[in-house]
Amino acid sequence: MPFSRIIVMRAFVITLSLLFAAATASAADTARARLDAFSKGLTTVSANFEQQVSDANSGKTKTSRGTLSLKAPRQFRWDTTAPYKQLIVADGEKVWIYDPDLEQVTVRAQGTEEAHSPLTVLTDLSQLDRDFTTSEQGEHDGQVWLRLKSKDKEPQFEYADLGFDASGLASMTFKDSFGNGTQIRFSGWQRNAKLAPDQFKFVPPKGVDVVGDAAPAAQVFPIK
Repeated sequence: MPFSRIIVMRAFVITLSLLFAAATASAADTARARLDAFSKGLTTVSANFEQQVSDANSGKTKTSRGTLSLKAPRQFRWDTTAPYKQLIVADGEKVWIYDPDLEQVTVRAQGTEEAHSPLTVLTDLSQLDRDFTTSEQGEHDGQVWLRLKSKDKEPQFEYADLGFDASGLASMTFKDSFGNGTQIRFSGWQRNAKLAPDQFKFVPPKGVDVVGDAAPAAQVFPIK
């Protein structure tokens, strides 16, 4: 996979680990209060995104756009539409990464990167408190900011700042462990929208290379 796409993919993984930490907000005094208010009764969320990833070595910036959909507790879809197409689907058991230009699908068990991430925090804020420390960063650039720092011994990012405006989660900025910076702008949030079940399913197109174990996960039954 080209290096530029690896950087963008790394940013995506970190983004997904944070994304269920916030979505849109109600009128509240602090960023955490807005998060708490929005999380009540949330089961699905979708939005548009614009992501800028800065390479720490070259200083170059890559911009991508697309849509995202998430369904509690473990399903998500990250659909990059420009400047190239890439689809990432987590079905609850596996994560599928499809690059049409490369005619390649990469699949892995879901849970490696997500093990210490607040993917279910919008329906269980106690998970956010278990996995992250949070601190209010005040108001600037027209947004109220909440900072997250991972409690993991080997975190993938130094910190992530979530910016809320009057309409909801507007921005996310963070720096990963390699020094690459990412800025994401969100728009068009839809809370508890009805999402088609097939949005969170993926079948590799005929003829593409599949890297990884695409076999269904084994079911475990208790011994009686």
